Amino acid sequence: MAARYPLMLDLEGRPCLVVGGGAVATRKVLGLLGSGAQVTIVSPALSAPLAQLAAVGSVRWAEGRYASLARADDGRPWAFVVAATDEPEVNDQVVADAERAGTWVNHAGSSDGGPAAVPASRAAGRLTVAVSTAGAHPAAASWLCDRAVDALGTEVEVLLDLVVAVAAEDRAAGGTGARPDWRQAVDSGTLELIREGRVAEAKERLQACLSSSSD
Repeated sequence: MAARYPLMLDLEGRPCLVVGGGAVATRKVLGLLGSGAQVTIVSPALSAPLAQLAAVGSVRWAEGRYASLARADDGRPWAFVVAATDEPEVNDQVVADAERAGTWVNHAGSSDGGPAAVPASRAAGRLTVAVSTAGAHPAAASWLCDRAVDALGTEVEVLLDLVVAVAAEDRAAGGTGARPDWRQAVDSGTLELIREGRVAEAKERLQACLSSSSD
């Protein structure tokens, strides 16, 4: 299998379709909602969490079996589709329909995720860590993702926030909004300062890195 191209999708306000209403579909729907997507679910029945979301209007439920891909209620094509039923033939049909329509689709019942695999991921502030094992073992990907986030530590989240603040201040002062050189910032001890609670000093180090990188 050829190497896959990793990509972060902006699904904010975009219509997404999930076919299926069980536990796997629930995980997929929650992930899409966390990305700000407008989710429609096609399924004869829903899990308790999905039924709750449908009841309060967080998702649209098209009750019944999958028949065709169609389009969102407002006529827009689906930005992303997920096949997550417990019927392989239905999942295969959803994938085939989506591919014909030129829409990226995730096959939740396939070990490799189908045309659009969704890696294990964890979000921590501005930081998102995603791990894929190319379908070898989803649980291993999840475990590796947890280990990666734990290894990075919360100080990386703080440092990223400081980078954004320093760049914004540079822009406000008439600069280009340049960001400090990352390796230089880390090598200068900013992470250690943040671990010690000396955030203001860490920010000063970042500003010094920005000045030296622009010389």
